[in-house]
Amino acid sequence: MSANISIKDNLEIIRNKIAQAEKKSGRPQGSVKLMAVSKFHPSEAVVEAFEAGQLLFGENRVQEASEKFPSLIALHPELSVHMIGQLQSNKVKKAITFASCIQSVDRLELLQEIEKQCAKLDRKINILFEYHTGEESKSGYTSEAELCKSIEECAKGSFPHIIPCGFMTMAPFTEDEKLIRKSFITLRELSQKLKPQFPDLPLTELSMGMSGDFEIAIEEGSTLVRVGTAIFGERDYSK
Repeated sequence: MSANISIKDNLEIIRNKIAQAEKKSGRPQGSVKLMAVSKFHPSEAVVEAFEAGQLLFGENRVQEASEKFPSLIALHPELSVHMIGQLQSNKVKKAITFASCIQSVDRLELLQEIEKQCAKLDRKINILFEYHTGEESKSGYTSEAELCKSIEECAKGSFPHIIPCGFMTMAPFTEDEKLIRKSFITLRELSQKLKPQFPDLPLTELSMGMSGDFEIAIEEGSTLVRVGTAIFGERDYSK
């Protein structure tokens, strides 16, 4: 990102690219939501994006997000933040106090902990099931059987405070478009296979695509793209 280009300008560029990708794919305008991934960026950057009309944000680390968002959400209840990084069970208690969705559910035990903590606050929360389609280092369910087991528990009513809304994945970090596209196709086809099996669950969200590949993701059915660098610029990892 050029120092002369503002977050507002970047958001406009990304929104235009999303609209073009929707049109190219024959999808309705506005069918893809934009998440601004604000990890490693200060509260000031979040405020600048919010003032440019951005309402949905994504964060990887609970501690960092908890320092930035609760006060902003108190002032602007229309703002929402999703946790998109791998979530340790001992971080759930804090995460559910400000996050509206946990996109990185990757195991049954995490669902159990989310339900436990939400029940204490009598609070419902949206979740996405993360499915592994990229590098081995990435998180997510690696077994369709284990994923189905978790969804079945939700369908049975085991977690009354949890609303399963769909699926999430991270494509491999590569310039090989075939591999990236394969990742997104895998998630889309999995979603198409599982949704009819659980008709009472609103499994409509497909969170896939980031700064370098969101247009491909939209072509393959993404309903929510997670864009950070293309909006906020390179991150300062030293902080």
